[in-house]
Amino acid sequence: MAKLYIVPTPIGNLEDITLRAIKVLKKVDLILCEDTRRSKKLLNHLEIDVPLRSHHKFNEHSEVSYIVKKIVEGSNMALISDAGVPGISDPGFLIVRTCLENNIEIECLPGPTAFVPALVVSGLPIDKFIFEGFLPAKKGRKSRLEKLSLESRTMVFYESPHKLLRTLLDFDNFFGSNRKISISRELTKLYEETLRGSIKEMVAIYSNKKPKGEYVIIVQGKGK
Repeated sequence: MAKLYIVPTPIGNLEDITLRAIKVLKKVDLILCEDTRRSKKLLNHLEIDVPLRSHHKFNEHSEVSYIVKKIVEGSNMALISDAGVPGISDPGFLIVRTCLENNIEIECLPGPTAFVPALVVSGLPIDKFIFEGFLPAKKGRKSRLEKLSLESRTMVFYESPHKLLRTLLDFDNFFGSNRKISISRELTKLYEETLRGSIKEMVAIYSNKKPKGEYVIIVQGKGK
């Protein structure tokens, strides 16, 4: 039987694609991706000519049966996201679970992901950490932050530019102004930047600085 490959793609710098990832993407019969236009640019750069099929959070439930059927029939497939490792704050879990339920082999390649370099350069303890991804926008946000205010491990969050200041203000309210924090943006890209300091200092900075790019926020755990 064919298999499903989970293939990480660069989060910015195209040189971060692995040789193994290129080899797998060249040999599969179909590549599942979030945005065919964006993925086509990457594949053209790598000189890979394999058909693409949209697989994103809005259609993954309706697509999963078709994908499983095609793999069972002998089509090897690769799942990629717009950037990073599929399944990490991107579609991936549903198709992996369904394939496993149907005894389809899954092979996940190692590769680029945004939170690892941000965590390593934060200067905060990384022997134990918790990955939170994106906080709930509305429902459940307050209760989640209340619970995390007691978390002793280093915390990892993703955030978009237009919600960054709101999230920092929530951190100030729930975690306290003096908690240490590291904010990385545009990792591996031309304007990569990491700012470190207290939550209070970051609130002051981004109250006067327009956020640009995608952010990874590393927050010190309670009592650390």
